[in-house]
Amino acid sequence: MDLKALIREIPDFPKEGILFRDITTLLQDPAGLKYALDEMTERCRAMKPDYIVGIESRGFIFGMPIADRLGIGFVPVRKPGKLPAAIHAVEYELEYGSDRLELHQDAFKSGSRVVIVDDLLATGGTAQAAAQLIGKTEAELAGFAFAIELAGLAGRSKLPEVAVEALVVYE
Repeated sequence: MDLKALIREIPDFPKEGILFRDITTLLQDPAGLKYALDEMTERCRAMKPDYIVGIESRGFIFGMPIADRLGIGFVPVRKPGKLPAAIHAVEYELEYGSDRLELHQDAFKSGSRVVIVDDLLATGGTAQAAAQLIGKTEAELAGFAFAIELAGLAGRSKLPEVAVEALVVYE
């Protein structure tokens, strides 16, 4: 299936010069969504995870059904102030400023294998921060799975040396 045909391109969003890849049109297509989830699930299965980690918020869209299909747990990585128990936190740099991600300290059993799922790998900052959060636990990062990779932004180069899967790659 040609997933690129289901991803809408919006020029000059969120600012001039950016070509935004909009997955809402993929999510609206039942066959495309099923195909994307099936493919991502199989790629995650190959990494033998005990947990799927979804990065807020679009990582939840893909991460939850993948975890369900694999019969394993789902763990959210959230933006600041959303998790009620003791947390690990990582601050990271964005193009204009910084942000922070948080994870419950008791999210994983010791020695668990974790796959991080998100919709998009661009510059790699958010995925790198999520990997740093996993590093603060006793879990092992097994890999990453993305719906889209913008290869020209070289985000993959910021990630740890583990499996990195993307369904659709734009050069």
